[in-house]
Amino acid sequence: MKKTLLFLFFFLVGVTFSLQAQITFDAKVSKKRLGLNERLRIDFVMNENGDNFTPPNFLNFVVVSGPQQSVNRSWVNGVSSFSKTYTYFLTPKAKGKVTLGQAAITIQGEVYKTSPIEIQVTEAVKKPNDPNNIDYLTDENIHLVAEISNASPYLNEGISVVYKLYFRNPISITDVQELESPSYGDFWSSKINIGRVQVNPRGSYKGEPYNEVIWQKVVLYPQKSGRLSLEPLTLNLSLTAPSNRRDLFGMRILTQAQKTITAGRRVLNVKPLPKEGQPDSFSGAVGQFDFDVILTKEALKASESFQAKIKVNGKGNLNLFKLPEINVPKTLEVYEPERSENIKTTLAGNEGAVESTYTIVPQFQGKYPVPSIRFSFFNPKTKTYKTLRSQELIVDVYEGPTAGTSNVNTNQIASKKSLPTTSNSAFRFIQLETNLRPIKSMSFWLSYKFWILFTLPFLILILGYLINRFIFQKTEDRASTKQRLAQKLARKYLSSAKKAFGNQVQFYEALERALHNYLKAKLKIETNELSKSKIEDLLREKNVEIQLAKDFIALVENCELARYAPGSTVSIQADYERASSVMATIDRQL
Repeated sequence: MKKTLLFLFFFLVGVTFSLQAQITFDAKVSKKRLGLNERLRIDFVMNENGDNFTPPNFLNFVVVSGPQQSVNRSWVNGVSSFSKTYTYFLTPKAKGKVTLGQAAITIQGEVYKTSPIEIQVTEAVKKPNDPNNIDYLTDENIHLVAEISNASPYLNEGISVVYKLYFRNPISITDVQELESPSYGDFWSSKINIGRVQVNPRGSYKGEPYNEVIWQKVVLYPQKSGRLSLEPLTLNLSLTAPSNRRDLFGMRILTQAQKTITAGRRVLNVKPLPKEGQPDSFSGAVGQFDFDVILTKEALKASESFQAKIKVNGKGNLNLFKLPEINVPKTLEVYEPERSENIKTTLAGNEGAVESTYTIVPQFQGKYPVPSIRFSFFNPKTKTYKTLRSQELIVDVYEGPTAGTSNVNTNQIASKKSLPTTSNSAFRFIQLETNLRPIKSMSFWLSYKFWILFTLPFLILILGYLINRFIFQKTEDRASTKQRLAQKLARKYLSSAKKAFGNQVQFYEALERALHNYLKAKLKIETNELSKSKIEDLLREKNVEIQLAKDFIALVENCELARYAPGSTVSIQADYERASSVMATIDRQL
């Protein structure tokens, strides 16, 4: 019984210490060096909720605002996280090295304190940063970084570039749009599919905690040496940030903002491949590879076929080099090779296998050697060239014609072949005799076909003129006359409305008639079609902006209401100018 009680006691003590070890309470500043006229932001962050928060004594600073309290809870992959932050904005009182003291808080009955922080205050700067300014907040709390695995690779050596977006409280990102994608003109590139973009709340940027988003992954193989530039990735962010205004409860009101951020141009120093020790069989392969030659058959009958596969597998620029060619005796008929690739792209580069498959058909029986083939590549890790050799293989061909020796050449084979013979009947399909007959002479110029073709264009022109003169122009003249009359009436009523500034009822009646007649002139509609919904639909069909159509409808409604409601000269003048502006804008868009 005593042993059991002791075990439970030590177990509870261990659990208590482990829980206490997980609790953190830290102080983080926006910068450790600032000008006398700049502001400093300090965050006191804890991962468990606490009470009785006591800030340090800001003796060498003036508290501009604070404390501002924020709480963040998240649940990622079944793991919950919590953080609570107290934020202050401070202004230094004097130059020199000053120390921010300890803050304290009580968490689960225990008191936790932060470590003191030393701040260097310099002379006033020309453009001080305001922590309450939206630009300052975004610059300090949002970063787009291009992480390059190797900034000084060899020619054709694979490198990876990972574009990461970092952001933290109090900034929240609602939408991201890619404005400019990097171009890789001097590189062979392959993007890695990252699927759905996810936020990692446990990221780290320059030793500080941030939310991390992996935006893009790409593998590059430089195609020339020297200093090569990587064009920047540019993103447009829609975000929310706290403003200087507060609501009724003292909480800061969030504001919407747009921010364009770029990863910046990066320059790589690409080294050329060394000339010293470069073998003759080198064809541009860079990486770590294995090499082999495989025959599908080592014994077969004459006139049967077999395949010879030249296979290279490993990691490197598998897409960018030429495989060695097979060399066999001339009595073996060799067809053009078929290249196949099985390559997977990872951050370590391309890995997989490439192979060339030759189809070979022997003509005579015998034993044919397949000589050894060399394959060379450059290993950027060891910075040396390496040459691999395949084994010499033998193909045994049986049950077929003999050629004296297995390595007989094609000239000897051709000399033993007899020339082909042909019979006189082989070309019977060719007509050797002709049967020509004279064509009857006929005067085309006196035929009826000539006169039909000659008069048809004139008849078409005359018919087209008559249709245009008596049908289309008459219809257009009628429509144009209506349009001119409506425009004239619109100008007339608009001028009448201007003369009636002193009489509200007469002014708005004349203004409403002017608006109606203007639309009748522009949209070619009759008076009985002038409903508000009809006007708005017609304007949208004519590609007039939606807001402009709504302004026109609002202006018509205002005219209807103003005839029966008290007004002022100022509103009459504003409505007249507004009507003139709306009519002019619609006229331009139409």
